[in-house]
Amino acid sequence: MSKAHILAIIITLFFTVTSCGEKMTADLALINGKIVTVDKNNPAAEAVAIKGDKILAAGSNNEIKKLIDIQTTKIIDLKGKMAVPGFIDAHIHLVGAGQELLQIQLRYVSDISEIQRRVKEKVAESKSGEWILGGGWDHEILPGKKWPTKEIIDPVSPDNPVVLNRIDGHSCLVNSVVLKLSQITKNTPNPPGGLIVKDPVSGEPTGILKETAKGLIKQRKLSKNEQYEYDKIAVKSALKEAVRYGVTGIHHLNENFEIFQELLKNGELTLRVTANGHMTKNPEKLKEYKQWKNILTNNSHMLKFGYLKGFVDGTLGSGTCALFESFSDNPATKGLPRMSQEKLNEYVILMDKEGFQIGLHAIGTKANNMALNAYKEAAKINGLRDSRHRIEHAQVIIPGDFQRFARLGVIASMQPVHCTSDIIFAEKRLGKKRCEGAYAWKSLLNAGVRIAFGTDCPVEPINPMEGLYASVSRKTRSGEPKGGWYPEERLSMEKALELYTLGSAYASFDEKIVGSIEKGKFADIVVLSQDLFKIPDDKIMQTKVVYTIVGGKIIYSSIAE
Repeated sequence: MSKAHILAIIITLFFTVTSCGEKMTADLALINGKIVTVDKNNPAAEAVAIKGDKILAAGSNNEIKKLIDIQTTKIIDLKGKMAVPGFIDAHIHLVGAGQELLQIQLRYVSDISEIQRRVKEKVAESKSGEWILGGGWDHEILPGKKWPTKEIIDPVSPDNPVVLNRIDGHSCLVNSVVLKLSQITKNTPNPPGGLIVKDPVSGEPTGILKETAKGLIKQRKLSKNEQYEYDKIAVKSALKEAVRYGVTGIHHLNENFEIFQELLKNGELTLRVTANGHMTKNPEKLKEYKQWKNILTNNSHMLKFGYLKGFVDGTLGSGTCALFESFSDNPATKGLPRMSQEKLNEYVILMDKEGFQIGLHAIGTKANNMALNAYKEAAKINGLRDSRHRIEHAQVIIPGDFQRFARLGVIASMQPVHCTSDIIFAEKRLGKKRCEGAYAWKSLLNAGVRIAFGTDCPVEPINPMEGLYASVSRKTRSGEPKGGWYPEERLSMEKALELYTLGSAYASFDEKIVGSIEKGKFADIVVLSQDLFKIPDDKIMQTKVVYTIVGGKIIYSSIAE
């Protein structure tokens, strides 16, 4: 071998070693912390090293110090604080979450006069005839647990149409102006899958519209450009709120692909988005969704296409979820299925055949059973694959269906805070026996079912701490009942964190790139103000986010506020 060759090899080796050395130097390091990795092979660490947008290593302080260059590495001393993988909200309506911040907010309002005051205040700052929108009310905490009527808001809104959504979004209260503009009268029939609530004596609409009856509202539609700009403002507001609470990824319902694409292009997309579409049999729409699947790639996994969502029933709160047996507090009804089993099967078989992941909203016992039947039929006709079809909510399940979830590989996409919000009326609606299969996370896990956690925001607050509190305590926000509601379904904090991170990542086929703190995955990490493993349940919701890190970048810091 000539001297020239030897010299070339030495130079190559020098630059290779130098290059490797550079790669092994962290850009950001978190040290002296309690790192909960959600990695079964390395469940706990003291420190994390980050290079670019990826995790370089998670280990002891001594191990990570070897990857630190004191001149170039940014070091954050956690001083014993807990760090966890970034929270992934597996079910959120981000536009709705943002709109809630821009509209009348009635969450937790238990006084009729307060509803009137807030509507009156909004009317005062609006033009005559301008539509007033809002929501978040819950009749279960209003006086007498009675549904509100148009008479509550008519006196303070004589010239403005007012639409106030119930907290679940499946029912709304409108004033007389809306009823008149929409030509909804005592003679208007209920639409399929919907209900116009009418006074039992006069027959006049009370102002409550349930499920598809909301579609009867004839509101002036914004132009396509107006709607786009309004929704973009809402999304930006919601993104800012999400990162404050440690949310680093979302499964968004529905669409808004162009808005997210624009924000990504402008560097304004601060968390990872899986944007979902609507259930459809329309060939052109399916073709469009396939195009979006191909377009939303090669962007550092910040934006991707998700699943197609359909509705099987309504909600428990509105008394419209589909049950096998009548509601305990309303024997005249078993709820409102959105479609027949045959029609649902047609949709699911087609979308599955076209290669889409599917998510079906199902809350009642019958609705969950129908969804599982449809998935079983699709597998029978199209063959099994790693489809990871989902049931969104999966709130009330008959005993025989727990194992069916597991056998079919169906993911239960659940929102634990629904449990603690619904405690106040669940037994009244369902009776104790059916409640044994309600919000049954532990039973589903014991049956081998994959679970993904989320919030359903704006139905519930976006703060993951509320979901973690609900998971481990099964108590209302005020701490009732003392031992927890059906406490056998409580989870450990370790498991709750897993479902809110790695569980949600699995539900969107992302478990290899996010959801845990381990080498090679994206550096999506949240630092918390308290140790969730040590504090009592009633302190969980007081826990704040100190840092939110997405792809190695500090997106939010409470220290900067």
